[in-house]
Amino acid sequence: MQCPFCSSLEDKVVDSRLSKEGEVIRRRRECLQCRRRFTTYERIEENLPMLVKKDGRREPFDRQKIFSGLTKACEKRPVSIDQLDAVVTRIEKAIQERGVNEVESRIVGEEVMRQLHALDQVAYVRFASVYREFKDVNQFMAELKNLLDDSGQEKQTARTRPPFKK
Repeated sequence: MQCPFCSSLEDKVVDSRLSKEGEVIRRRRECLQCRRRFTTYERIEENLPMLVKKDGRREPFDRQKIFSGLTKACEKRPVSIDQLDAVVTRIEKAIQERGVNEVESRIVGEEVMRQLHALDQVAYVRFASVYREFKDVNQFMAELKNLLDDSGQEKQTARTRPPFKK
């Protein structure tokens, strides 16, 4: 592993821990040349399908791209990095479970929207406005109305649901 500070290739592992439900190994390393410490993460490399873009281009699935989009949507919102990482992991798993070699980027985008809807509704609207390419305020207002209607139905369902029994 190359030291991010001095670029030396000589280091030692000081500590290793499993994290993220055992799917990631966190390693604390110390450079033998400059003695500074840094952290690396190891994860199993999965065979993820290629994404087919709207214009027909194909590109590899990029976990970081989804994480970046979620981060922008959730900026200044009470959403932790761990929550965003969990969302990306769920999306990644959902794509893998399809068992196909290619998946349309639209399907990934819709899954991101579904996950954001459950996580933070303001972030959902932010993401939707870019993802769905709203052309005017009317489209934006229609999405907000749908969101409010969905929220009202959830509250109504909660009121009519029988109480929890032990």
